[in-house]
Amino acid sequence: FVMSIHHLDTFRYWFGTPDRVLASTRPDPRTRFPHRDGINLYILEYDDGRRAAAWDDVWAGPSKEGAAADISIRWRVECTEGMARGTIGWPSYPAPTPSTLDYTTVKEPGVWVQPRWPEVWFPDAFVGTMAQLLCALEDGTEPEISGRDNLETVALCEAVFAAATQHRVTTVREFLA
Repeated sequence: FVMSIHHLDTFRYWFGTPDRVLASTRPDPRTRFPHRDGINLYILEYDDGRRAAAWDDVWAGPSKEGAAADISIRWRVECTEGMARGTIGWPSYPAPTPSTLDYTTVKEPGVWVQPRWPEVWFPDAFVGTMAQLLCALEDGTEPEISGRDNLETVALCEAVFAAATQHRVTTVREFLA
């Protein structure tokens, strides 16, 4: 729930609600406050064959104790006619690090397309959705992204957490009631 909610919301925005959820989570042994989800791996499966997966590993490893750091968020999407992979740059904050997106398709065999941009998750994300929310509040209008729609993202987070802690495949439908 701490940070994966944003990444899960992005997958849901791109592909809709998954049909099945698999996940694994564990606490970061160095984090002093009580938690169960310091390092998260999850797979979202769709009946049409798509899979979206991410490894949210932002507190992992003994990097502060001297080991080389590998703190990152990596994601991958697999479909029948291509795949995409990327990173989310915010774990490097306050250093402004853009996220990445690479993709390949059967229409361009053997080629990875790798567009790049200068914008970063923080603070640039606030220019779009957060600014629109503040404008809607100021104008007394319904935001473009409704709170009702976000309930499904919260249900997806519940499904991921249940899949990880109960060691089973879950569905979002279980958590929408």
